[in-house]
Amino acid sequence: MKVVTTAEMIELERRSDAAGVPPSVLMEHAGLAIARKIHSLVGNVAGCDILVLAGPGNNGGDGLVAARHLRDWGARVCVYLPVKRKDDKNLQLVKERIIRVVLAEDDKKYADLHTALSTAEVVVDAVFGTGKLRPISGAIRDILKLVREEKQKRPSMRIVAVDFPSGVDSDSGEADPATLAADMTITLGYPKIGLFYSPGSELTGKLEIVDIGIPTTLGKNIATEMITADWIQSILPKRPKNAHKGTFGKVLVCAGSQQYIGAACLACEAAMRAGAGLVTLAAAQSIQPIAAAKLTETTYAPLHEAKPGYICGDAARIVHKQLADYGVLLIGCGLSQEPSVVKFVRDVLLKMPPSIKAKVVIDADALNALSQMPDWWKKLKRDAILTPHLGEMSRLSGLSMKAISQDRLQTARECAAKWNKTVILKGANSIIASPDGRAKINAASNPGLASAGTGDVLAGTVAGLLAQGLSYPDAAACGAYLHGAAADLVSAELGDAGMIAGDLLPALPKVIKNLKM
Repeated sequence: MKVVTTAEMIELERRSDAAGVPPSVLMEHAGLAIARKIHSLVGNVAGCDILVLAGPGNNGGDGLVAARHLRDWGARVCVYLPVKRKDDKNLQLVKERIIRVVLAEDDKKYADLHTALSTAEVVVDAVFGTGKLRPISGAIRDILKLVREEKQKRPSMRIVAVDFPSGVDSDSGEADPATLAADMTITLGYPKIGLFYSPGSELTGKLEIVDIGIPTTLGKNIATEMITADWIQSILPKRPKNAHKGTFGKVLVCAGSQQYIGAACLACEAAMRAGAGLVTLAAAQSIQPIAAAKLTETTYAPLHEAKPGYICGDAARIVHKQLADYGVLLIGCGLSQEPSVVKFVRDVLLKMPPSIKAKVVIDADALNALSQMPDWWKKLKRDAILTPHLGEMSRLSGLSMKAISQDRLQTARECAAKWNKTVILKGANSIIASPDGRAKINAASNPGLASAGTGDVLAGTVAGLLAQGLSYPDAAACGAYLHGAAADLVSAELGDAGMIAGDLLPALPKVIKNLKM
């Protein structure tokens, strides 16, 4: 599913018109799709009180078309115009159906609005749609405030936003303070980037994407996509019945230290739960017995120590020797920033013999070890997947966390191209960027993932998928999706408060099973 900027959406609509699908047809399709989603939301709109806030532009036109269909299906509809609207065809068709239309400037002290709100089961926010952040003032601000107050009194009233909650910038996700938080946002044609940036993403509610008739061929060159379950289904590794453990690949995990033994355990088990055939933990020799008590199925390659629990810098040659038999190296989870470990990481990654063909996933402390080197990407010429969170991305790129947060997508895309690596920029709605400029957004944001160890599970999941033959970009995107879906599965059962990283591990194969059904 393509994700577009405001400029790309405008261009798509222009090209759609040139291809014989004019704006009037797109609006008809949009309004019908909106009405159908509202019908599904309430179960049956017959007899349902619905208030449509219709703005002066195309977004308001979409709302008017939806109002018409909802009235035809038996809903009791009131259309409220925050500002005067041109008396166009869509407004005329609404009036022909004896739908009550109220203009705010004629509604003294908003008496009619108060009456409509008091019984409304659904309020449709069709004031503003795709566009730049626009300050909300005057009557529109007053109207949205009254809707918000009614929602606070009656949480059962649903707010449905058309394309965007009014007041949200469709590129940056910035929002005016007056913006209503929607229970559902029905975005038209394609999702827009601002839907995945805070605070816009937090005001969106459930995101529904509807087809409005733009020819699909027009969007084929758009470089940003949202990861969908259908796409994941199409790339999940096959599991032939005559397989053996070598069929599904072997992962060598360099992880763990005296303080972070759990990180190694989580990463190893995640790689196994993602389907890897064999996982070996290469860790400081004194922590190997502790990890072995937790990881029954993992094999081990104990490494020499500089001091108990911390890998010796000279252990890199042992890892290189081991890698001759492995398809994937995952390095970094819980390794620590001890000087000997930093040397170990750099030697493993920067002195790896060209004869070693293993794919590489770099996480956590391995990222930190690289970030301390000027122009580190010029020294690390091997392909790899990097899995930074915001702080690690700041250290790797030299950019401030604020600057990255302002445009996560563009930052990830530019860094992936500059570094010639696949980047997973972690966080709510993680960004997966490829060196060729393509990017994918994982539309998942679960507060249960804001706990220690969940990043180790993601890294292990990605490594397990790489071992089964997926490409760097596909393994990164698939791993991010499965990780988020596992969190949602756990959250549905336990809630997000108290979810721990280990809860994700048994959920991973369940998610994969559900996708294959």
